[in-house]
Amino acid sequence: MTRLAQLPDRGVIAVAGEDRVPFLQGLVSNDVTLAVPGIAVWTALLSPQGKWRSDFFILADGDRLLLDCLRTDVPTLVAGLSRFRLRSRATVHDASDQLSIHVAWDGTPDLPSGTIAAPDPRLPEAGWRILSPVPLPANATPVDWDVHRIALGLPDAGDLEVDKTVLLEAGFDELNGVSWSKGCYMGQELTARTKYRGLVKRRLVPVTVDGPLPDPGTPIRRDGQEVGTMRSGYGAAGLAVLRLDALRSGALACGEARLATRVPSWMRLP
Repeated sequence: MTRLAQLPDRGVIAVAGEDRVPFLQGLVSNDVTLAVPGIAVWTALLSPQGKWRSDFFILADGDRLLLDCLRTDVPTLVAGLSRFRLRSRATVHDASDQLSIHVAWDGTPDLPSGTIAAPDPRLPEAGWRILSPVPLPANATPVDWDVHRIALGLPDAGDLEVDKTVLLEAGFDELNGVSWSKGCYMGQELTARTKYRGLVKRRLVPVTVDGPLPDPGTPIRRDGQEVGTMRSGYGAAGLAVLRLDALRSGALACGEARLATRVPSWMRLP
């Protein structure tokens, strides 16, 4: 049975105007030209130093691009993107009151007319991203979605650290969040250097939790030495940032729990 959940913690930014594509193209990590009806693009906005600041899905809807992003990021993103408009013929505004965001997985959803939908570009198992002018009847909760997402090893904004996370640490390469051929964008130099010089030293990976679920940010230790931090979780599953040399080292201590890593099949490790 197809599962469908509304995500109230997600918002929508509309980017319109004839320069909307080249305007975003020079700012984000992925190729904005690939966002056409029925095809979504997952991308990130980085600092000039190449560190993560926000990520979002781009869906095309007529003469505008819709950014499916964390709702609390909307004001900052609208203000930040607007500063880069300069002479671009593009507009940026909050459209969260016009569209609600849903996700569907375990099948293809039967959607009413007026919805804007595309497969999640990260993994087929991630299902669909859906923007609707009215709330859709849900048979799953945001927690159900998070459990599914964490099992797949897909990052959410809470798993990433502003001005600290490097895209390749969080799987943006394997999960189709970076274009290596589109040309320049803000933060490109560090992203490219990280890939081509093999500079990734840690990864965000799924873990199984034996014991009380640790709070986000709890240090993870191996033989008393800190090797990473807990990022998010539900029940006995979570996501954690770990040094590469700790990924296959057996049990890890985190608060009162023991963790074991579970590297997903899509992840490429050195």
